Amino acid sequence: MCGIVGLFDLKGRREFDRGLLSHLNDLQHHRGPDEGGLHLEPGVGFGHRRLSIIDLSSGQQPMFNGDGSVVIVFNGEIYNFQELMPELQALGYQFKTHSDTEVIIHAWEAWGEACVERLRGMFAFAIWDRKRQTLFLARDRLGVKPLYYAWLPDGTLAFSSELKSISAHPVFDKTLDPMSIEDYFAYGYIPEPRTVFMGALKLEPGHTLTVPRGCTTMPSPREYWDIPFKPLGAISEQEAQEEMVRRLRESVKIRMVAEVPLGAFLSGGVDSSAVVAMMAGLSEGPVNTCSISFGDPKFNEAEFAQQVAQRYHTNHYVEQVDPDDFSLLDKLAGMYDEPYADSSALPTYRVCQLARKHVTVALSGDGGDENVAGYRRYRFHLGEEKLRSALPLSVRRPLFGTLGTLYPKADWAPRVFRAKSTFEALARDSVEGYFHAISIFKTPMRAKLYTPKFMAELGGYHAINTMMRHADRAPTDHPLSLVQYLDMKTYLVGDILTKVDRASMANSLEVREPLLDHQWMEWLSGLPPELKLKGGEGKYILKKALEPYLPNDILYRQKMGFAVPLAGWFRGPLKQKVRDALLGETLAQTGWFNRDYLLELITHHEKGIRDYSAPLWTLLMFESFLRNCLGSETRRAVEAA
Repeated sequence: MCGIVGLFDLKGRREFDRGLLSHLNDLQHHRGPDEGGLHLEPGVGFGHRRLSIIDLSSGQQPMFNGDGSVVIVFNGEIYNFQELMPELQALGYQFKTHSDTEVIIHAWEAWGEACVERLRGMFAFAIWDRKRQTLFLARDRLGVKPLYYAWLPDGTLAFSSELKSISAHPVFDKTLDPMSIEDYFAYGYIPEPRTVFMGALKLEPGHTLTVPRGCTTMPSPREYWDIPFKPLGAISEQEAQEEMVRRLRESVKIRMVAEVPLGAFLSGGVDSSAVVAMMAGLSEGPVNTCSISFGDPKFNEAEFAQQVAQRYHTNHYVEQVDPDDFSLLDKLAGMYDEPYADSSALPTYRVCQLARKHVTVALSGDGGDENVAGYRRYRFHLGEEKLRSALPLSVRRPLFGTLGTLYPKADWAPRVFRAKSTFEALARDSVEGYFHAISIFKTPMRAKLYTPKFMAELGGYHAINTMMRHADRAPTDHPLSLVQYLDMKTYLVGDILTKVDRASMANSLEVREPLLDHQWMEWLSGLPPELKLKGGEGKYILKKALEPYLPNDILYRQKMGFAVPLAGWFRGPLKQKVRDALLGETLAQTGWFNRDYLLELITHHEKGIRDYSAPLWTLLMFESFLRNCLGSETRRAVEAA
């Protein structure tokens, strides 16, 4: 796992300043503390920070082909590189190292842009081919590894693993993108391909970007992979269970190759426990497992993690997190470089911090909820879909729209009485309803939050446009498969994978996700949806397949999640901090937010009238971003928008 950065002169062959490139590279030192390397030639500058995992003695980057005409900087791991190496040798390519990086170089020489279709793993890389006078950028299929790029005003294309190494360039324009801000307050993160800045983009998962020297307009990225959701042939439930375990074991096995200490996160949930169970069966010695515990039993899964650790005799490391551990609040802004509002980033950082004390590589269970329908919202969505199919939208919209308006918001009541959101969702079509369900600030709330000034800057843009774009090209129209697909395109990459990448890299830890193997996901997407969510049980087929490996109180207990006690914080130790941040100068100087509504959110939450912890956290993280990442530049960045 590493950090990459680069500068490319689109117009000519300017000499880039070595000191500047070194500075941009060193901003990502945490991603690769073991080694750093630079390469400069007329019109090209590449930088690399290395966290050594494989081929420790000879895998340094930037790396070159035999005649020096091709150079690469690469972040990630290619799990099938040992299979590709003899194939490339048969084509006449000679290897000087035993690294996956050199395999990518020769794959590019042999197959050009199609090389990515042969790679199995997580990756973001840049190749400069002097003979072809071409820069080639690529990102893995699921977006496990990040890649940002920007066309700077001086004709330079800049790219990096983290946005901080682009935004620190002296000619980068830090104008904020109002559409990204609208997305942020709906989703809690900024979905691909946008960033918080108008001048920078994320290369979307499963895409490449080919940039020939001398181009006058930025080429469009090319998609090389998408989740197919292509139905499998006839398969029995028993066959599906057996194949699932075989594929899961193989996906875990190829991720256990490392020349450094390796372990796993173990939360006590189904997904991480499944990964540990497979690792234990493949490992000659005890597996290293890491968990964090919470003092509050509502958030604590430590006893379930301990069950799995005892069953498989792991070397289990546990640390308890202070239930009032909010010391990382401002640090998060610097880690994520743009607004990011998933509060589970706090415990995720802590478990990465713990893991790094014992291992350099950790396997995680990320991706299981999206792949096998583990989220409770999928069950609610299918229930709403049955009602939608019974009544046309022309009837539902006025009927349930009125009920949604009149019905009180009852956060304090049992779930059966909290019907307001359900009514509001039923008044919408399927995608609109799902967007409403997952939004942090619902559409009516954002209408109250924004000032007329900000609404004018949006120019009619609405955050649902992002979800509609993916829905319009989805390869499935099954109600469950469609929302899984939407989550894979938005929430999985924008929230989950972003969280894990930044938290792990901030601690110089490599995280590998067996449940996000693209071959595993292709197969899973083709399984009948009824095997994923059956009888109200999410992850049905995965849980059935794992019954020989895990106890039922791990498999079938209620999903807990990796949460922190925000509601109590904002009525107690962080009460004044929230007031100071949301009603202070930083947000006020943007001119984008209605102060009266901010005060209403704070007051109603403090009095217990409503639980506004998620919206308040979202605002708190936005204020922290402005203050910590922009500082005195905030007003200029806002006014330019």
